[in-house]
Order: sequence, then structure tokens, then C-alpha cells
Amino acid sequence: MYYIVINGEIKKTEEQNFWDCDNGICVVKLSEWNESPGLREKSGIWHKADKIHFCKIETHTDYMFGTFRVPSKIKGCRDTTFAIYITEKRVVILDDDGEVQEAVKCLAAGPLRRNYSLKRFIYDFLLSFINEDLLFLEKLERDIAVIEEDVLAGRAEKFSYRMLYLKKVIAKFYHYYIQLKVIGDEMAANENGFFSENDVKIFNMYASKMERLADETQLLREYAMQVQDVYQSEIEIRQNDVMKVLTIVTTIFLPLTLIAGWYGMNFKYMPEIEYQYAYPVVIAASILIVAASLFYFRKKKFW
Repeated sequence: MYYIVINGEIKKTEEQNFWDCDNGICVVKLSEWNESPGLREKSGIWHKADKIHFCKIETHTDYMFGTFRVPSKIKGCRDTTFAIYITEKRVVILDDDGEVQEAVKCLAAGPLRRNYSLKRFIYDFLLSFINEDLLFLEKLERDIAVIEEDVLAGRAEKFSYRMLYLKKVIAKFYHYYIQLKVIGDEMAANENGFFSENDVKIFNMYASKMERLADETQLLREYAMQVQDVYQSEIEIRQNDVMKVLTIVTTIFLPLTLIAGWYGMNFKYMPEIEYQYAYPVVIAASILIVAASLFYFRKKKFW
């Protein structure tokens, strides 16, 4: 697909017109770019794009080359990947997923500025992939808050699994935003002079936005760690309660064990053996010891 930025609009155009005019935007498949020397010759870029693993941008003499891996916000869906070549007059976007074409179509269909330029398109295009990220981060915060409420209410089923998933997502997006910030700083550096002073300002603004999003994800990471600490505290409290009960039971039965052991020796000259009411007396003494122990523990607020 070929577009051209003209008179403040992004208009679809033919391939020949794209190569004849400035301010062109081309969206082709990554595999087609790598297998088509003619396409690279027309653009003046002989570089081939490798497999995309993360977000980065490289500044060369006549062009800038960047790769982008946009994490999916839906569990189980694959990430969006694309590469981009930026020259002084054209932008070539390599996309095998089809999602980039939709992003370009949306920008072309939307309202644009009167003095819209190719460099402004690059900014808007990159920004389109983070438009709803604040809402996504708010959703992650709500998910962590729900887990925290479950922990405090004693309903922490599958806590480790749920929290591990959220921490992995947060870490993934944190690294993503840091990579985008580096890209914004690299473009604002304008080493090959492609951008005007106003363009440099908007790319600095892009880098600042990425830094703020990275800070938000860092706060979420800290919040998740706090909830994990709360969970560990709740486990320790429950363990302490169990140990308290076991300690009280052991303390109550310790004197009863002593009595049972004492009178279980069956020495020949134990006077209580011949006493008619020895058995009821021992029972009464045991009940009295248990009652006295319970009363003492209750008074001292041990339970």
C-alpha cells in the first residue's frame, strides 16, 4: 500500500507516484522487502530486516532503521511486530501481520493538522500503538487490587499463579516503554538532520510520554510486591494462630499428662490405689485443671 502526505492529508496513491513524489509512505511485507532487491534499489536502502525481537532504532548515514515489538494486551494473543525505514523524503514500513496497515488507514481517515508533514505522521504512527495504554495499566492496577482484597478476605486461591502472571505482564511493558523512550531520544538527537526543530520537540515529547508510562509500570510493580508482602504476612498470621492453639492445648494437657504418668507407675505402696474414691478424685482434679487453665488463658487474652 502506498500513501503520500500532501496538502495536510494522507492520500492513497499508486506505486509510481509514490516513487516520483516526496513525503511518501509505503507499507509492504517484511518478507517481500527482503526478497525484492528492486524495491530496495528504488528506495536507496540495501539493508535487509532481520527477525524482530524487541524495539530499537539505528541511525545510518542515509536512513534510520527501527524494529518494534508491541506486546499484546490480550492474554494468549501474539505481539505485533513491524520494522520501519525513515529517510528524509519517505517512510517504508515492513509489516507481516496486517495490523500496521490498519493503523495507517486510521491515521489517513482521521482529522489532520493543516500543516501536516511526513515527520508528524511518524510521531502519530508510533503514538497510535500506546493510545490506550493508560487504560490498560489502570486495568492491571484494578486486577492487583482485587487480588489484595481476596487476600485480606481469606480467598487467596491460586494467588501465586495470578500474581506471577501480572508481574510478568508488568515487567514486559516496563521494558517495552524503556525501549520506546530510547527510540524517542535517538530520533530527537537527529544525527542525520532529517527533522526540523519542531520535529525534534515532538520526539522529545514522545520520549517523555514513554518515561511517564515506564514510571507508571514501575509503580504497579511496587504495588504488586506490596500485595505479595501482605499475602506472606497473612500466611504468617495464620501460622501463628495455629501455633497459638497448639501451644494452649499442649499447656492444658501437660499437667494431665503428668498425673497420668504419675499414677501409671503402679508402685506397690501407692495409697491412692486402695482408696475407694481415687478415680473420681483424679477425674475431678483433671477437670479443675482444664477449667483453671482455660480461665487463665481467657483472662490474659491468649485466645
